[in-house]
Amino acid sequence: MKKLVVYYSCGGNTRAVANRVAAALGADLAEIRTVKTYPDDYDVLVGLGKKEVESGYMPQLYPMQLDLSAYDAIVLGTPVWWYTYAPAVKTFMASQKWKGVHVYPFATNGGWLGRTPSELKKALRGALVEQVFSIKFDGNVMKTPESELKEWISNIR
Repeated sequence: MKKLVVYYSCGGNTRAVANRVAAALGADLAEIRTVKTYPDDYDVLVGLGKKEVESGYMPQLYPMQLDLSAYDAIVLGTPVWWYTYAPAVKTFMASQKWKGVHVYPFATNGGWLGRTPSELKKALRGALVEQVFSIKFDGNVMKTPESELKEWISNIR
């Protein structure tokens, strides 16, 4: 069973989880990278993220040579930006064919997924989308118990 972990990370939390998941599954790993760099200042980033989400902005990405049909399962990781998935993930999802793909999404967040589950399911039309796994952080400290992360990983087929 071939698996892929594909993710977008701005501050590093989603990247850290994606790396752990890929290692545990023996999966391929691919990072969604924006051409435009985002500010390091958290408050500025939050304001920009709100503006991008509300306007439907889709940032340009560096090219990725992925054939999702080559994988039995895709783990898709995103941070929550203004109550939904990050705009970079929106661009990535729009560039792929999801019909028949089995997707296991996870979302890193400060305490609430917002509309992320319903909007991911809508954007991944044609895919079999499992329930979004919420991974809570306080700054860079993961608050979701390690046992819950391991349990979720063990259910990825």
